[in-house]
Amino acid sequence: MAKADPKKADTLKPRLPRGFLDRREEEIAAQHRMLEEIRRTFELYGFEALETPFIEYTEALGKFLPDLDRPNEGVFSFQDDDESWLSLRYDLTAPLARFVAEHFDAIPKPYRSFRAGYVFRNEKPGPGRFRQFMQFDADIVGAPSVAADAEICMMAADTLDRLGLKGQYVIKVNNRKVLDGVMEAIGLAGDDQAGRRLTVLRAIDKLDRLGPDGVRLLLGAGRKDESGDFTKGAGLPEDAIERILAYVSFQASPSDGGDRVHFWEQFFRSWGNVVGDSETGREGIAELHAIMRLCTAAGYSHDQIRADPSVVRGLEYYTGPVYEAELTFPVTNEEGQVVRFGSVAGGGRYDGLVGRFRAEPVPATGFSIGVSRLFSALQLVRSPLLQGTRKPGPVVVLVLDRENVADYQRLVAHLRAANIRAELYLGGAGMKAQMKYADRRRAPVAIIQGSNEREAGEVQIKDLIEGARAAETIASNAEWKAARPAQFSVPEAEMVDRVREVLARHFSPTA
Repeated sequence: MAKADPKKADTLKPRLPRGFLDRREEEIAAQHRMLEEIRRTFELYGFEALETPFIEYTEALGKFLPDLDRPNEGVFSFQDDDESWLSLRYDLTAPLARFVAEHFDAIPKPYRSFRAGYVFRNEKPGPGRFRQFMQFDADIVGAPSVAADAEICMMAADTLDRLGLKGQYVIKVNNRKVLDGVMEAIGLAGDDQAGRRLTVLRAIDKLDRLGPDGVRLLLGAGRKDESGDFTKGAGLPEDAIERILAYVSFQASPSDGGDRVHFWEQFFRSWGNVVGDSETGREGIAELHAIMRLCTAAGYSHDQIRADPSVVRGLEYYTGPVYEAELTFPVTNEEGQVVRFGSVAGGGRYDGLVGRFRAEPVPATGFSIGVSRLFSALQLVRSPLLQGTRKPGPVVVLVLDRENVADYQRLVAHLRAANIRAELYLGGAGMKAQMKYADRRRAPVAIIQGSNEREAGEVQIKDLIEGARAAETIASNAEWKAARPAQFSVPEAEMVDRVREVLARHFSPTA
């Protein structure tokens, strides 16, 4: 029986924690191009960059913290040396609220900022659910007017246009106040009705998937799905169900009644009938009407930005308009069904968050882009933005005489001084293995200098890209040695210029 190797027994198994990902250069570079385009769009609207740390005091997370009594539930938390609880940030909005409150008198108001960075969720990972992911946020703090909400919607549309998704998205807009008005109109106001309100909102949220008939069942006694599972409904009376369906089902064509202004008047008149005498509901409708008028005046079409009753995101947190950027092109899900790609960004007005730190109310509105999800969408539509120009690997200087490493290092230094990406081979292998290494590094050029070349003050420049092309047409090893494709000698003093010539043949100046 073979004895166990004690060294192997002590070897750790390399494994990535669940819910986290490694990413390599090409994906990082492609995502960087996407983020740069988003940044340029946000700056066009007058937003400025802000960076906050990964860690905040747990109490600063506010409504984002699932359970104050269990600070490590939902978020990653630990205690500082003074026993204060700290947490990895759950999103980018709570840190913004803390920053604004802390620097309130020093920043211009309204304050327009954007932030990009990783956020963390201490939740069970699954398909498409990660415990670390990137968001890109933009917010306006200190602007009570719904003109700020309209600006956010317009900027979201412009961002998706500039990313190459024109005609493949819609920015849907709703208002927390309208939904509160609907709840008041059907008798579900008050804390004692919170559970039924949540059931109603969840039913409305399924409108796109189940249609009006499915929502009707969930608003009533309940619904049995295709597998036979039964979901208990809200148990609303028939008149309340009809009122909600009238609210969620009104989807008139924007051409009805002639111009767009008349269309929105008709649209919101139908919602006014639903909320009845609710002052809150009518205030919400007026705000939505104002947003649509502003977006229409700025030239945005009904296909780009429109009011939509199905948007019910995060209603325990938002205080007014809410919006969601939905991609409309079809994809095939895990069950083989053809569905819309869905939401890649969302947000709304949250007038209460900054006010947690200050006595006076501080209005705020903003939205957050799910970077990974948007990146996946751009990959699906084969966005040219992600393709870019492939970055060449480094020029590799081979080491043939190890006692002369300083001479090879000098060649590398000349290339780097000329702003040419270059590296010295630092392994211990021979020339054949070094050439394989250069190939794996996607090196466009290899620099070779043996003792004969050094005595003559020359180097061999090997164009690896041209050599690979020539190799496809060379049949035998003898033919290869006779041709020595794409390899030539030059004086050391000409090395930089000749390498530049080779790179210029294969790559654009910006590569």
